[in-house]
Amino acid sequence: MVDSNEMTINLVVLGRTQTGKSAAGNSLLGSSDFESHLSPSSVTTSCSLGRSCRISGITRRDGCELALRVRVLDTPSYPHSSLSRDQVRGTVRSALAHHFREEGLHLALLVLRADLPLCPDENDHTIQFIQELLGPTWKDFTAVLLTHADKAEAAGFSEEAYLHSASSTLLSLLSSVQHKYIFLDNQKSIIKEERAIVLRKLLNFVRQNNYRVL
Repeated sequence: MVDSNEMTINLVVLGRTQTGKSAAGNSLLGSSDFESHLSPSSVTTSCSLGRSCRISGITRRDGCELALRVRVLDTPSYPHSSLSRDQVRGTVRSALAHHFREEGLHLALLVLRADLPLCPDENDHTIQFIQELLGPTWKDFTAVLLTHADKAEAAGFSEEAYLHSASSTLLSLLSSVQHKYIFLDNQKSIIKEERAIVLRKLLNFVRQNNYRVL
């Protein structure tokens, strides 16, 4: 929270290589702050913070419109093609402390691809990594961002049908984070209306958590 007319939410994106973390961060910010492209190796090698401009028309308090600012911390993936687990963990921990020490972190966004199945081993490694970063209350401060939702839609899956057919591993993960999930089409979410829908959902997650921070 910044002042009576403005609200800031602090987010970090986490996930495996080529899940679309950096692209998702750009979509949330409405910018191209983070390098994002197809690559045979991990693109992001260090943490960087992106800041949105003041965004209007997203939320209100006591009948008055609030301007929203979004801050997103982009992070190297884990597993990484050139960095060890300890290097990634140390880099992310340091960046979280540096950028969010004063205001705190509202949500960690675990980025998964909607067009790829989530396997048990992958899920176990990812959850362990998030636990190491965020601590024992990680479930309260984590939401799942399912990218490449356009590919699932092109295959004939609505959100409901997708979840009905999803693996027990993914369904268990979504249940553990109190069903805080968002489907994201990286191609469309940069459009103002699509971005507003995603940001309202994120704000709702923050409200459900009583605006607590890590």
